[in-house]
Amino acid sequence: MKKFICCFALLMGLSCQLIFAQKLPKKKAILKALKSTNAYFMHKWPDAGKSIITNKERPSNLWTRAVYYEGLMALYQIYPDQTYYDYAVQWGDKHQWGLRDGVKTRDADNQACGQTYIDLYNIDKKPERIRDIKASMDLMILSNKVKDWTWIDALQMAMPVFAKLGKVYNDTAYYEHMYKMYLHSKNVEGGGLYHAKDGLWWRDKDFVPPYKEPNGANCYWSRGNGWVVAALVRVLETMPKDAIGYAEYLKTYYEMIKALVPLQRADGFWNVSLHDPNHFGGKETSGTALFTYGMAWGVNQGILDQETYLPVITKAWNAMAKDAVHPNGVLGYVQGTGKEPKDGQPVNFTHTPDFEDYGLGCFLLAGTEVYKIKK
Repeated sequence: MKKFICCFALLMGLSCQLIFAQKLPKKKAILKALKSTNAYFMHKWPDAGKSIITNKERPSNLWTRAVYYEGLMALYQIYPDQTYYDYAVQWGDKHQWGLRDGVKTRDADNQACGQTYIDLYNIDKKPERIRDIKASMDLMILSNKVKDWTWIDALQMAMPVFAKLGKVYNDTAYYEHMYKMYLHSKNVEGGGLYHAKDGLWWRDKDFVPPYKEPNGANCYWSRGNGWVVAALVRVLETMPKDAIGYAEYLKTYYEMIKALVPLQRADGFWNVSLHDPNHFGGKETSGTALFTYGMAWGVNQGILDQETYLPVITKAWNAMAKDAVHPNGVLGYVQGTGKEPKDGQPVNFTHTPDFEDYGLGCFLLAGTEVYKIKK
């Protein structure tokens, strides 16, 4: 009798798991969410060159808008709507394909726009589209300085630019300089911003121990680590496998993905503070989207086991699509700009962050990779 009861309980448990196991939505539903959120943004900002005004006025070729266009170009790959392409070209044209602060800028935030400029150049090889971003990165190489990326967000903003230029010109100098700059950020800056034991990055030297979160843990900011995941993905998908740094990037990618899985919340999101869920805890879309993007890309490339990672990806995507997307396409639970968990608060469904663009860019990157998954 006891044996029967145990077997019955086991079967019931397995049945419940099957019943409540989440499934990835059909491609049509995923695309609908992407189109809806993007349509809201394009309707709100019909002039792609219009300045952004928050606490001050900024040109729209800054990093926040650049991340949006990364997502838009990814959406264009799976759904080649001419209006998406035209909107991206308008953005480049309005800024004369230039960089904020000019070609002499060394700020990765100013160079992030180059990712989309290069993508558009690859579609239509008009020299003006790539002229300034190439000049800026060439000056970086000529200077032989490697200490510019003092914060981990910079890796996502600038590393893919080097990788894309290396591919366009078949020039290993871009890969070589990028690798030197990356190694400085990882191993030297602030004593090294990457903590191999935890598989995560401190945002900048201000957060390297002895700095601690309120619960005594190291401070690993969700979106900051998301930027690194995105940087590694975008570099790995662009560079040849025998290029300098490729093996290093891939190794760190695996370590980060492995570290992130157990940190996922039960509802599918990740907290803004990865090791202190009670420090401004709660749902957060931008970091969650970037982690989802990285994992879905790995599954699509066959470098992550689908059976292991698809449930994590599915739970994350379903959570964002269900809980973060407003009926009109606005995204909720996006942390505003900053560098740590306390910044850009509050984070909730109805709060509008200081910039609406980068959160959408992250969401589009995630959704387009989830869309590609073959089940």
